[in-house]
Amino acid sequence: MAERADDRLVRLLGIVAYLDGAGPVGVDELARQFRVTAERIRQDIDALWVSGTPGYMPDDLIDFDAYSLEEGVVSLTQSRGLTRPLRLGTREAVALVAALRAMHTTPAVQADAERAAVVASALDKLTAATGEAANAVDVRLGGQGDARVLGTLTQAVSAGRRVRLRYVDAADVTSERDVDPVRLVTQDDATYLVGWCYRAEGRRTFRVDRVLDATLTPDPVRAHDLDGDVDIFAQVAADAGQSARVAVLRLASAARWVAEEVPVESVTDLPDGSFEVRLRVTNPAWLRRLLLTNAPDVLAVGPPDVAADVAGAARDALAAYADVPGLG
Repeated sequence: MAERADDRLVRLLGIVAYLDGAGPVGVDELARQFRVTAERIRQDIDALWVSGTPGYMPDDLIDFDAYSLEEGVVSLTQSRGLTRPLRLGTREAVALVAALRAMHTTPAVQADAERAAVVASALDKLTAATGEAANAVDVRLGGQGDARVLGTLTQAVSAGRRVRLRYVDAADVTSERDVDPVRLVTQDDATYLVGWCYRAEGRRTFRVDRVLDATLTPDPVRAHDLDGDVDIFAQVAADAGQSARVAVLRLASAARWVAEEVPVESVTDLPDGSFEVRLRVTNPAWLRRLLLTNAPDVLAVGPPDVAADVAGAARDALAAYADVPGLG
């Protein structure tokens, strides 16, 4: 399975920085640190081995100890300056100050004293280094939510304890749920709890401002194979009382931008150069528009009901031009 290029780039840079500080690290341990497979780490090392500074001669490339790698240990021998302290311009520093001030006001940070202290410390140091330019920035962001509820949810996440929620959805239906929390995330103007819901028997994302009450239980969370990121499209569908359909698209390589710019669940490269993406669709009109405007690069669409819907829209579009001279 492939992944977004920007996600991999962040991990590649992170691997270099981590190894520079930690020294030689086992492949399996490095895989755990970056939450990928050992095989993916080896692929990343192969990519880094042919990366470096302009010139790209042997002395310009990042280097590792090949003998150590054969023994299952990753040892960085040349970082080629990628771990040098970052020098920020005024515009970059101000942007970071704005981001940290926004982060510091979010409920997920404010509810955790230790996390808030870390953010405040970084913000104070960067503000002092930036000087007068930092005074021009004032940011207030963060979703609404009861501070007591946020405190309970934060404690549940930190302690690995199950939490009992009284939750009201967008249809104003109240329910009680036992949830194994995974993480708190602030996205756009709302804070979400991502966790395993025993009532739904699956992964669910809860808007914290819709949690009426939260009670910490003595039960430890169980191990669940789920992603901790917020699936905002699934959340929108849940709020609307819908079940988002999963579409599978096979696209020509020229449409690679879809995998980079559209939130997809997975990307799989195929031997002929094409690729397949899985994505959730809460707005069929959006999917029809995406496929019709990129029709030359669309090789297959599934499942059958999604394909039939798009094909029907294409036939209707062609029929609308049937009486146009020269196009009929």
